[in-house]
Amino acid sequence: MRFIAFVGRRLALALPTVLILSVLIFLLQRMLPGDPALALAGGENVDAQMLSELRHKYGLDLPVYVQYLHWIGGALHGYLGVSMRDDIGVTQLLVGKLAITLQLALASMTLALLIGIPLGIVAATHRGRLADLLATAVALTGISIPHFWLGILLVLAFCVHLNWFPASGYVPFSENPVRCVMGFVLPSIVLGTGIAGVLMRHMRSAMLDALRADYVRTARAKGLTELRVVLRHALRNALMPVVTLGAIEFGQLLAGAVLTEQVFSIPGFGKLMVDSVLNRDYQVVQGLVLVSSVMFVLASLAADILYFLINPRLRS
Repeated sequence: MRFIAFVGRRLALALPTVLILSVLIFLLQRMLPGDPALALAGGENVDAQMLSELRHKYGLDLPVYVQYLHWIGGALHGYLGVSMRDDIGVTQLLVGKLAITLQLALASMTLALLIGIPLGIVAATHRGRLADLLATAVALTGISIPHFWLGILLVLAFCVHLNWFPASGYVPFSENPVRCVMGFVLPSIVLGTGIAGVLMRHMRSAMLDALRADYVRTARAKGLTELRVVLRHALRNALMPVVTLGAIEFGQLLAGAVLTEQVFSIPGFGKLMVDSVLNRDYQVVQGLVLVSSVMFVLASLAADILYFLINPRLRS
């Protein structure tokens, strides 16, 4: 019951947050300069009657608040409008892109966790020694290197010269599983190493605080091995700030890694966002940002749930 009440309170906070975000998304989109109907028609020298028909077709001639109510009402039923550029449903368009971005995000986050958390533990348990210095150097390198530059270097090294991986593009898993996995290796390295560096720094700091706590000294006084003290007592408490950071980073990955998807020509959320903004496709941009915001809120909710499961003080 405590768990259900806890999740219910978090959902009660998430719903108004999403509503406020939807208003901001809609209004900020309308504040962008230019006329989407004019961009859709293809230039300045366009018949006024054609522009009027385009505005009427996509509801651009309605008052702004009426447009918002139509949009948010449809969004509550899973309908996000029709793409002005491709003339297909935005929901249908986003579902396909979300699957691609979700695969990239999961692969990148898995790599980041496998690198960042162990390095943070090693650095904290070997503070001031060579292992700590090497782990810190690896973390700072991952944080400092720009994603687009690292992506270009990896393409040149492993795609152009060695020909180990495909340079760009996306192949669905159902068509060619091996080619699909190979296509995600380099983009996952680009995104995962940066997040791993951030996770490592926070993991090291949290572990150092945990190792100085009274309950760790008590566990050592009981004669427990150092490995058991670190993994069973210190790690569980040190993970809590890392969980929050991981949820934020995962939410950002789901929102779309624009530069990485552009470098590797991955047709995910990031690439679709760039194309839609350039084409002034209102409905697609609004749908993209709304879905990304909802996923970010859900990632934060997942972090709160993990907090509840990890920290016994919240359950009491």
